[in-house]
Amino acid sequence: MNTPYFLTDAYLSEAPGQVVAHTAEGGVVLDRSLFYPTGGGQPGDSGHLTWAGGAMQIATTVKGGAGASGAPDIVLVPAAPQALPPVGTRVEQHLDWTRRYRLMRMHTGLHLLSVVIPLPVSGGAVAETRSRLDFDMPDAPEDRETLEARLNRMIDDDLPISETWITDADLAANPGLVKTMSVAPPRGAAHVRLIQIGNSDEMVDLQPCGGTHVARTSEIGRLRLGKIEKKGRQNRRVYLHLDG
Repeated sequence: MNTPYFLTDAYLSEAPGQVVAHTAEGGVVLDRSLFYPTGGGQPGDSGHLTWAGGAMQIATTVKGGAGASGAPDIVLVPAAPQALPPVGTRVEQHLDWTRRYRLMRMHTGLHLLSVVIPLPVSGGAVAETRSRLDFDMPDAPEDRETLEARLNRMIDDDLPISETWITDADLAANPGLVKTMSVAPPRGAAHVRLIQIGNSDEMVDLQPCGGTHVARTSEIGRLRLGKIEKKGRQNRRVYLHLDG
């Protein structure tokens, strides 16, 4: 199975593909997926497929069983039951780009939230307009305005966002890179993808992540801190809003 398109170019909205399998539940597996599968708190992509004589709406994308490479298959889930394109069919993949781009902006915004609240993350969820992180935080922060100002200052700074790869052994030797306690880092093929915000000489964040992100923080737009809820003796849920 080829490297998914979203790992090599998160801005690609259309791409070719070939059907390599169907699942028992009625899903489609392609040789190279443009669609990001649900994982790490980020929902699966939606969109549609077209091929000679046919089309299919894709409601979401999920991880299936282990494929030929050992990594989980990426399964495109049709919006409604229908005849699937046969195995071997060449298709065109069309992403719901508007939705994907908002998720990219929000996911990157959550990375910044973990910078201004430098505490272990116990959970999270990415959505288009309101997302959240759960922190190992006994008391709610009292300086909400300061935190929000710091978030938007990093956005205004137009920091570059890049990726690098380290080995599983490197990650094991640097456990401090892992902020999220509830989600295992995206290991695979003996290497781990790290998302870096800022230049190497002015880096504000570096952590394992398999999701999709914008190229610069200025693309995120204005972020607003929302409700902070108590979720247990040691946990606080912090909501983040993207209004534009």
